Amino acid sequence: MNSADWIEAYAAEKPGAFCEYKPEWEVIRLMIRDKMFGMVGHDKEGRSILTLKLAPNNGIVLRNLYSDIGPGYYMNKTHWNSVDLNGSVPKEVIQEMIDESYELILNAFSKKARLEITATK
Repeated sequence: MNSADWIEAYAAEKPGAFCEYKPEWEVIRLMIRDKMFGMVGHDKEGRSILTLKLAPNNGIVLRNLYSDIGPGYYMNKTHWNSVDLNGSVPKEVIQEMIDESYELILNAFSKKARLEITATK
């Protein structure tokens, strides 16, 4: 898997979600309002990575199952996880990780805000 285009398209289908390029970081951020639920960029070795927030226990399980998933690059290592996009993690697993990250961030909003966000698409 060497293109992150499908990730942006998949994430942008979610209610209230959008993608934006942040030039200072040279990354594409997956956003809900002003909160990030994912980031597509590169690590210090130049590998394409996707960083997502997961429940800590789920992150540990996935890190143990897939050598191409590790602690979040330049992020909180407990909650954020990075996936090598040129590795062997199946697309379906990455989609599930995107779904979980989106839900975690969405649920951090107030009930009123969640209703507004989910009504946008």
